Amino acid sequence: MRKLIFFMHTSLDGFVAGLKGEMNWINLDEALFDFVGTMTDKSDTALYGRVTYEMMQSYWPKAGEQPNASKHDKEHSAWYNTVSKVVLSKTMSEKGLVNTKVISDQLADNINKIKKQDGKNILIFGSPRASQSLLSQGLIDEFWLFVNPVLLGQGIPLFKGITEMTKLKLVESKTFPCGVIALHYETKRN
Repeated sequence: MRKLIFFMHTSLDGFVAGLKGEMNWINLDEALFDFVGTMTDKSDTALYGRVTYEMMQSYWPKAGEQPNASKHDKEHSAWYNTVSKVVLSKTMSEKGLVNTKVISDQLADNINKIKKQDGKNILIFGSPRASQSLLSQGLIDEFWLFVNPVLLGQGIPLFKGITEMTKLKLVESKTFPCGVIALHYETKRN
C-alpha cells in the first residue's frame, strides 16, 4: 500500500507560518533541496489543501522555464508538472484542472482508495489545515518535520485542533548545513 507522507517546515516553537502566512524565515540550501528531490523521486502524487495548491499552481508549472531557474526549480517544476495532484477543498471544482482530483467529502474513504492504488508514495507539502484533517482521521503514515532554527513567537501552528494522541516512532534525523534539522517519524499503528 502507498504511504501518505507529510512534509512541513516548522519553527522551533511549532509554527508553520507567520500570522499573515509569512514563510521568509525558512532556511534552505542545496543539500536540503537535493534531499527533497530524493523524496519526490519516490512519489507520484502530491496532496495539497486549496490554499497551498493555489500557491503551488501559481509558481511551479513555469518555474523551471525561467531564465534564472535553479537546478531545484527545474527539477521540482518537472516533477510538479507530471505528478497527479489531489486537492482537499470544499469550494474548488475539478473543472478545467489537469491531472488533479478534488476531494470535498468522505476524506478517509477517498484517501484510502488512493493509497490502495498502484503507485509510489503520496506527499503532502505544507497545507496545515488539510494536514490536520488527515491527521485527525489517522491517514498520515509518515512525517518529515524540518525544524528551522528560529522562534516566531506567534503564527499558524503546526498542529492545531488535534484532540487525540498520535504515537510516533522516530526513524531518523538529518542535519543540514543551513541549520535545519529534519525529523522523520512513522505513525505507530495499534
